[in-house]
Amino acid sequence: MTDPALAATPERRIELAALKPARLIFHLTGILLSAMAVVPLLWMVSMSVKNSDELFGTGLLPQHPTLANFLYVFTQVDFARYLLNTLFVSASVTVIALFFHSMAGYALARLRFPGRDAIFLAMFATFLISQPVIIVPLFILVRWMGMLDSFAGLIIPSVFNAFGIFLLRQFYLGVPRELEEAAVVDGAGFFRVYWSVILPLSRPILSALAILFFLANWNSFLWPLTITTDRKLWMVQVAISTFRAQYNASWNYIMAASTVVALPTLAAFVVFQKRIVESIKTSGIK
Repeated sequence: MTDPALAATPERRIELAALKPARLIFHLTGILLSAMAVVPLLWMVSMSVKNSDELFGTGLLPQHPTLANFLYVFTQVDFARYLLNTLFVSASVTVIALFFHSMAGYALARLRFPGRDAIFLAMFATFLISQPVIIVPLFILVRWMGMLDSFAGLIIPSVFNAFGIFLLRQFYLGVPRELEEAAVVDGAGFFRVYWSVILPLSRPILSALAILFFLANWNSFLWPLTITTDRKLWMVQVAISTFRAQYNASWNYIMAASTVVALPTLAAFVVFQKRIVESIKTSGIK
């Protein structure tokens, strides 16, 4: 077979020759960025299985790997409770948020009522406000409602997220109205249309949002640190931050706990990475 590059015109050969250095640069950039992301993870895992005598060695790989650090974290520290707290809060926020966000997104996409666009713009404007900016007034509000040091204080403020409502609204705008009109002709009310028609169609986008919400709350640190002083309510990121003060030189314990916390998030991303990417580019049903 003839090489396409040899059969091409001179102009095309010049273009192909110019693409090779550019492609090499892209590949090298990708390798560099991948290394920057992977090497810290490898270092964390390596530190988690090192003995105390090997912590300050120069080698990345441990000479005598051990699982004693993980055993210590689960036996000498109440780390299992912190994991269960984090799992409960993350799962609760995810389920409640998806239920209310889907209703709000559908209402903003389909219902016509005074101030609908203003409400959407106000909600969209919250993208410009980071959590540290509102942490003090939010803390005062939660304290006034008597939700400090409680699971309600950890869950309820984390439910409201403009990103989920915005993404679901954009998805529902792409849903063909004929499907809803057919359900209305069959006698379905507005809520029945939402429950029986819209929600089943929303499974791909809801699955992607569920992953994003769960991972975000699994790694939450600032808000749990702000409103919880009871150790029984600590989440894993808060617990790990206290390990640094308690075990200042024992990085093997800190890295063992960090590895345990990172494994579920890495597994979820590897398994559901396709859905996460699709959630970013989804605009409706094609």
